[in-house]
Amino acid sequence: MGTEETTFGFPFAVAGDGGIKATGGDEAIRGKIIQVLFTAPGERVNLPDFGCGLFNLVFEPNDTVLAAAMEFTVGQALTRWLGDEIIVDSVGVESGDETINIEIIYTKRSDLSREAVRVHFR
Repeated sequence: MGTEETTFGFPFAVAGDGGIKATGGDEAIRGKIIQVLFTAPGERVNLPDFGCGLFNLVFEPNDTVLAAAMEFTVGQALTRWLGDEIIVDSVGVESGDETINIEIIYTKRSDLSREAVRVHFR
């Protein structure tokens, strides 16, 4: 098996072993944030409320209303599902012509360090 990676338009890649690989900051927390963002409610059988339905919002018109809805939805989901591990400092969403950029700034409760996760949809 080679070490070649398949990359997506997000800040993570699928490694050769099939795992998700992200860059920068605390990898475990980042992985959990990505899991919350990309899991749709109802997708997990034993935890049907888990996730935030971000992909459902991507199909809405790309405007300031969508950006505000994403900021609220992402912030609420991360606080609910990861509130014991992180403090969500801010969620910023920029919508362009055919892109949406999400920046999540959070503080890890374990050592009070600040980190950021950025997600780009094209």
